[in-house]
Amino acid sequence: MSHKIWYRQAASEWLEALPIGNGRLGAMVFGSVPSERIQLNEETIWGGGYQDTTNPDALEALPEVRRLLFEGKNREATELASRRMMGNPSSVQSYQPLGNLDIAFSHSAPVTNYRRELDLSAGVIRVSYRSGGIGFTREVFVSAPDQLLVIRLTCSRPGHLNAQVRLTREQDAECGAFGHDTLILKGQVGRDTDSPGVKFEARLNVEAEEGWIRADNDTLTVVCATEATLFLAAGTDCYGENPSQLCEKTLRERPHTYKAHLRRHLKEYQGLFERVSLDLGASENEALPMDERLENVKQGADDPGLFALYFQYGRYLLMSASRPGTLPANLQGVWNHLYSPPWNSDYHTNINLQMNYWHAESTNLSECHLPLFAYMNSLVESGARTAEVHYGAQGWVVHHLSDIWGFTTPADGVWGIWLMGAAWLCSHVWEHYLFTQDRTFLREWGYPLMRSAALFLLDMLVYDPKGRLVTNPSHSPENRFRLPDGTESMFTYGATMDLQIASELLTNCINASQRIGADENFAFHCQAALQKLAPLQVSPKTGRLQEWIEDYEEPEPGHRHISHLYALYPGNQISLRATPELALACRKSLEHRLAHGGGHTGWSRAWITHFWARLEEGELVYENLKELLANSTANNLFDLHPPGVFQIDGNCGGASAIAEALLQSHEQTLTLLPALPRVWATGEVKGLRARGGYTAGIKWREGRLTEARIHNDFRKATVFVRVPNSAKLESVRLAGRDVVFYATPEPDVYQVLMSRSNEYVLRFGAR
Repeated sequence: MSHKIWYRQAASEWLEALPIGNGRLGAMVFGSVPSERIQLNEETIWGGGYQDTTNPDALEALPEVRRLLFEGKNREATELASRRMMGNPSSVQSYQPLGNLDIAFSHSAPVTNYRRELDLSAGVIRVSYRSGGIGFTREVFVSAPDQLLVIRLTCSRPGHLNAQVRLTREQDAECGAFGHDTLILKGQVGRDTDSPGVKFEARLNVEAEEGWIRADNDTLTVVCATEATLFLAAGTDCYGENPSQLCEKTLRERPHTYKAHLRRHLKEYQGLFERVSLDLGASENEALPMDERLENVKQGADDPGLFALYFQYGRYLLMSASRPGTLPANLQGVWNHLYSPPWNSDYHTNINLQMNYWHAESTNLSECHLPLFAYMNSLVESGARTAEVHYGAQGWVVHHLSDIWGFTTPADGVWGIWLMGAAWLCSHVWEHYLFTQDRTFLREWGYPLMRSAALFLLDMLVYDPKGRLVTNPSHSPENRFRLPDGTESMFTYGATMDLQIASELLTNCINASQRIGADENFAFHCQAALQKLAPLQVSPKTGRLQEWIEDYEEPEPGHRHISHLYALYPGNQISLRATPELALACRKSLEHRLAHGGGHTGWSRAWITHFWARLEEGELVYENLKELLANSTANNLFDLHPPGVFQIDGNCGGASAIAEALLQSHEQTLTLLPALPRVWATGEVKGLRARGGYTAGIKWREGRLTEARIHNDFRKATVFVRVPNSAKLESVRLAGRDVVFYATPEPDVYQVLMSRSNEYVLRFGAR
């Protein structure tokens, strides 16, 4: 299948431009004629800096806030907490753009044969057209090996490439020429304010073939060339380095030729991208540009190939926004053109940051997960101070948002007093271990983070009036409830999501302790707390899983957050077979949300799609994926949050949901095609990862599973394979030889003994 996203016209706005990046540098390419605009980002360009935002009054107010909440005096508790428990200041700074690279061409004739495309298989954006009988092309990529944005300009008639090149930024910076072939843009975020941010520099070097380059103030002019190559480096003083020296070094050490740059980029990029392939079947729409394909989906058309392309686009965005040694993807990945972006383009830890990484392991991008763990580690010192000053607790805590400066205190209002950010993030280090089986990582990185977050929770859990261990204070993120007296509140104790995350983290700490063979005493304390946690509850009135510890009414039943279903996804405490009654309660909760307008943001719709995948409802998976594309996707395939704001979480969540529909893995069971929609009747996926260290490929024809290839990467193990009830395992082969397999009491589950580092071929017939 084609991996190209293409258009017949240039982008007229930012949400039509095409993204490209290497984790640290990002760019949005418009492909305009006669003037190209490339909007630039560097991940560390933020306002502000490190500061202590803790509030010593918080700890003194905590006992009274708890008492008021336990007594049902939610309004009084809210007022007291708002006055005395917030961070100081209670907001974060914003991520900002680096600037713009503008290229003006001297075309006088009309433009024909225009095409703009992003080739996901190469990580390259291309623009081509004709003007005055001459063909013009542009190639753009961001090299991870060389840390450069590279732009190649060519024309088909020698000596007819003429262009003016400028670097600009709307505020806090100046640009000037250096020599005859280089531009330098330098500045400092908020330099005229009381709290300036990072100092930054971008340096652009231009090379021309069969022509020359002229410098004039802030402009470079390419004259009578046939080809020209632009190399842009950028750096900041975020980590104490000199931005000018960083840029100079990057340009000085780059390869000498464009072909060498491209070759190095492709080798590194394709080494990640080509690990997974997905074919969901062809459609007649594949010959159309992306804006027309999307419009057809909005009109109800089926386009299986578009969903496969969207899956790979989600992988592409994570690869482009999160690489080893970089910051993790923020709310917009690495792409932002605003100086005061919505939600500061920060790190929201009450689902958005986590959703960015839901597909990191399953879609074989485990290395791209690493920046999240490094970022978590960078928050521990600040999070430990917040835990101590605000709560008198050990361990570390992160509330619902953060930035690159270690912000961990409550922010944005009383709903920011949410204690579970670090605990939720720690599910990712455990997942990384489950997929990679990397005990060194678990021992040296994962377990210390998990243990410290659990230590905080153990100190924060208190007994409620009924003798149950609960969190207090507590929220179900951003949602509110109606008390019996008719008043509304967000502030409470023992919200269901808190209990689920606490149970998961404590359980994971116990399991991790066993895997690394250490810390038995701490595991004992975790187990003791687990036994006393307040249980999950099903409403006797509605049959739905309760979102709060009391059976409150919901003023906004279609709320975008569906936090109380955390244990269904991304957790796994609730499942169809192990906890059928709770799974049914989740289904009823989900149906209720959707009946009242739920899923109206892209990330929320992506989350809903995961729930249906876990409930093995393939048609509802497809229905919600179509809603995601039709109602929450821009023409450049960016996910949208009302009112038309890009957030990367929905893209990443959509890719993860597709993977979840094709393969699920828990403990020692691999479930093949658990939620396959009928419209994806014939297809194949290769390279998906499963917990336990397995890599899987699956083929199906006319809705029936036909073959699976499972590679066991790490150890001899007994694997249970669950198949659709229409399929029957007929043979298992290893290196051309038959392998014995066994039926189990469950008619759709088979047992296979797999040795290390071998690929097993499973073939299926009709049952």
